[in-house]
Amino acid sequence: MLVRYKKNCEKIAMGLLSFMPQEKDIKKLQETIHTYENNPNWHLFMWKKDEDFVGLIGIETTDTECLVQHITVTPSFRGEGIGKEMVSKVNNFLPCNEITAAESTKPFLDKCSIQQEGTDV
Repeated sequence: MLVRYKKNCEKIAMGLLSFMPQEKDIKKLQETIHTYENNPNWHLFMWKKDEDFVGLIGIETTDTECLVQHITVTPSFRGEGIGKEMVSKVNNFLPCNEITAAESTKPFLDKCSIQQEGTDV
């Protein structure tokens, strides 16, 4: 289930973000979380499976698209389609005419071959 990030989940979100290669440094992680908390065009969501958060997707919105800035899944849950599911559920929260990948998330989204009606990933 995809849920909006809340401040009380900051450490969990930072842990999930740290799986992304460009987010290994603690200062970079703090800056990224700060951006999601303070920039109204940046939206962070977490994937909850049973009682645990096992995935995270970060979206930057513009007038015309939703840009996937971050997407990650806990290694022990990879290969279960959680990444695809997170992308497909973003439209439940944000009005995305088009979902596109940032440079850092493009390889993952290309690998998933996510193609949805009304989206281009």
